[in-house]
Formats: sequence, structure tokens, C-alpha cells
Amino acid sequence: MDDIQFILDTTKEAMDNAIKHLEKQFLNIRAGKANPAMLGSVTVDYYGSQTPLSQVANVNTPDGRTITVQPWEKSMLQEIERAILYANLGFNPMNNGETIIINIPPLTEERRRDLAKQAKAEAEDAKVSIRTARKDANHDIKKLDDVSEDLQKNAEIDVQEMTDKYVSKVDDLFGVKEQEIMTV
Repeated sequence: MDDIQFILDTTKEAMDNAIKHLEKQFLNIRAGKANPAMLGSVTVDYYGSQTPLSQVANVNTPDGRTITVQPWEKSMLQEIERAILYANLGFNPMNNGETIIINIPPLTEERRRDLAKQAKAEAEDAKVSIRTARKDANHDIKKLDDVSEDLQKNAEIDVQEMTDKYVSKVDDLFGVKEQEIMTV
């Protein structure tokens, strides 16, 4: 019985990780509104080592169309500006001598559709991860010799219910993200 519980716990953990990964991927898909997470992938050359932008500057969104980057050291302005350009995010940073201002252009209809497709692909990847966790769990349950067939069947039913719950969660997250992307 402990073996089955262990399998169910590790399966739940794998499915939780798939959801967390999906949420993280969705943060990187821009939905038209400015968000500090849009610069999450930017690293800056800080005295010879690649450092995340958030560790060398304050990143804010004063409104829905603007991101401001306020470096903690003025000497880092040029380096941060260069890093944002090299990150190839499609942003055009402007340096005013104290802060870097990034205007987020409104998304075109075509770009919105592309981003929705990208979000759907991420959601499908999450579902694949969840189904893989289900397959692994069912395989592990079948390998248990010291457990009755009834207990094995009940465990498989539990795994399927968990899978359905997580797939539904992915669909809900995608629905929210798609709505966010397509809202002008």
C-alpha cells in the first residue's frame, strides 16, 4: 500500500511541475500589457559575469505600455541597454541618462494569433508531460507484485482522475492566457 501511495505522490509532483513550467512559459508570452517578467530572460555582463537583469536594476511598469529599468549603478546603463537589444525580444530600449525606457508596441492581429498558437503549443507540451507521468505511474503500478489486482485497478483509477484534473487545469490556464492575448 505504501508503494502505491509513493507512486501517486511522485505522479502528483510530476504533474504539479508540468503546471508550474506551463505558468512560467506563459509569463514569457507577451499579451500586449507591459510586465517586468518580459525581461526575465535578459542577462547583463556585470563585471565579467552574466547576471540576471533583476539583480543589477529595478524593473518596473509605470503603465500598461511602458517598462522602466533603473540600474543601481549608473555606469551599467549602456551595458543593460545592450543586453536588452541582444536578448532579441523585439524591444527598442531608450536611454535617458538615468533610466532605460521601453515602450511596448501594441500587438497586431496576426501577432496575437501567433502568440495564441505559441500558448496552445505550450499547453499541449504540458498535457504531454502530464500524460507521460500517468503512463509512468500505471507502468509502476503494474510492476508491483505484492499488491492485489483490486488495489492496482483502484490506483490506476486514482491516477486517471488526477490526470483528468490536471489536463482540465491546463485547459483553464490556456483559456485565460488566450483571452489575455486576444484582448485588444
